[in-house]
Amino acid sequence: MSSGPVLVRHYAAGGSEHGGGIGRFIGYVAAAEGSARHSVVDTRGPRLSLGSPLRLLAAMMVMAGDRLTSPSCIHHIHVAGRGSTIRKLVLTTAARALGCRHVLHLHDYDYARDYARRSTIGRIIVRRMFQSADAVIVLGQHDFRLMTEVLGVRPERVVVFHNCVPDPGQGETQVRVCPRIVFLGRLSGRKGVPELLEALASPEMAVAPWKAVIAGDGDVARFRDLARSLGIGHRIEMPGWLDAAEASALLGQADVLVLPSHAEGMAMAVIEGLAHGLAVVTTPVGAHEEAITNGLNGIFVTPGDVQSLSAVLVTLVTDPDRRRALSHGARALFLSRFSMATYMRRLDALYADIGRKASKRGPYQDPEHEPD
Repeated sequence: MSSGPVLVRHYAAGGSEHGGGIGRFIGYVAAAEGSARHSVVDTRGPRLSLGSPLRLLAAMMVMAGDRLTSPSCIHHIHVAGRGSTIRKLVLTTAARALGCRHVLHLHDYDYARDYARRSTIGRIIVRRMFQSADAVIVLGQHDFRLMTEVLGVRPERVVVFHNCVPDPGQGETQVRVCPRIVFLGRLSGRKGVPELLEALASPEMAVAPWKAVIAGDGDVARFRDLARSLGIGHRIEMPGWLDAAEASALLGQADVLVLPSHAEGMAMAVIEGLAHGLAVVTTPVGAHEEAITNGLNGIFVTPGDVQSLSAVLVTLVTDPDRRRALSHGARALFLSRFSMATYMRRLDALYADIGRKASKRGPYQDPEHEPD
């Protein structure tokens, strides 16, 4: 048995630098204080390319090397739908063949639909992948039910971990004459960017004081053109993708975080907004309803409802007392449920449990289980 801290390898497409929100989350975990030693392995490269299979092969070689030199290593495999599942099927097959301890961590906005679209053989293989893991981490109760009721994973092997972010600290809440609205995420229809632009272009918002930054990758040029055609291009910045430090700096100068998504797991942008004590506006999708109490520490709008989104934004940019109340609620929620310290304590307990039960599986006892 190793006398030092356990080694944990995280496997994800793009690693922590080019893995989008998942990569940002992994970077936070790898940099946090805990009892394990974390390392990140890129299974695809910065983007899907002809070199991606070589990246996957290299990841398997890392896994095989660890089996020889660090047999107690825990392989933490991050999975989503579509191509990510195919890569992780290959990787988990290698983990089983090598006898590696491994965790599957599901990050997806609608994995049930992705699973249902697969062939009968494909569904059998995916079920085996999740059932064979030492533990499965999901973002919310919806995916917990998917794992246990549809994919047949034993309930004691599935644990709900909401995402987390580092504590940015919080200065005194500022009351700005021209409030700043921020969006973080991939610029797409699923994230509700078309509806957001329409809401910002409403007649009520036209006479309200605000500026906005819509930051993320995706079809940035298309949405810049749409903003200009709606007559609000001069009030909106679209800087493209921001790294963790740039995103944190932007949020530190913001008042409202808006993410009107049609589907999410547990959006990193929402948690980052809570951490910075912003007035958070989002939709009741994925695990958001498990985290946010509508009106207390955030506001929900129905996906696709431009009129309601516009009305909420008008209220927030014109009513500093309402922003301040939501800010206090958001910050309190973050400190109680989404801090890195809380998350790492639970994650370390999971790793320790896997280590203890390497030869005989048993139920994972979560020291800070959150009720449904």
